[in-house]
Amino acid sequence: MDAFLTSTLVVALAEIGDKTMLLAIVLATRFRWPFAIAAGIFLATIANHFLAALLGATAAAWLDSEWFRYLVAAGFVAMGLWTLVPDTFDEDDEPRSRGGAFVTTLIAFFLVEMGDKTQIATIALGAQFASTEWVTAGTTLGMMIANLPAIWLGDALVRRVSMKVVRTIAAALFLAIGIWLLVQTAGWLP
Repeated sequence: MDAFLTSTLVVALAEIGDKTMLLAIVLATRFRWPFAIAAGIFLATIANHFLAALLGATAAAWLDSEWFRYLVAAGFVAMGLWTLVPDTFDEDDEPRSRGGAFVTTLIAFFLVEMGDKTQIATIALGAQFASTEWVTAGTTLGMMIANLPAIWLGDALVRRVSMKVVRTIAAALFLAIGIWLLVQTAGWLP
């Protein structure tokens, strides 16, 4: 249950203001089919984050050593610092529609999420918890928690929520997890 709850919280916070959230707003204003967009985000996230969590869990199983745990902890610290940098979405990168709202969202989200901080976080969470299913479920829920309001509320939400505050909270969470893992790996915790 720790894997699920931690994964949900980490991704929900990290996703706010992320480029995929901005993509959700663009798609919502372009297509005006919120259920199709939500379904596309949901399925793309499951596919992308399952592969990321599997990669993390597999790497952890193969590389189960002290230095790998330090590497995972350093990854969380790096994610915390990266979270402080605001994402932008270039209108020139806007996906062209060929298959309607659902297909466009499914493909765009899967591709845009590649190498994104939430995907990297999912790899690290998969390595930390070695639970592909719970990490995937948690990160997918976190993605939906962050993006569903963006789909339905779009621009109004972005104008009211301080992205700087959200990025700071998410960064603090990543840093806390990274420091906790470093302390735990160093044996400073009972």
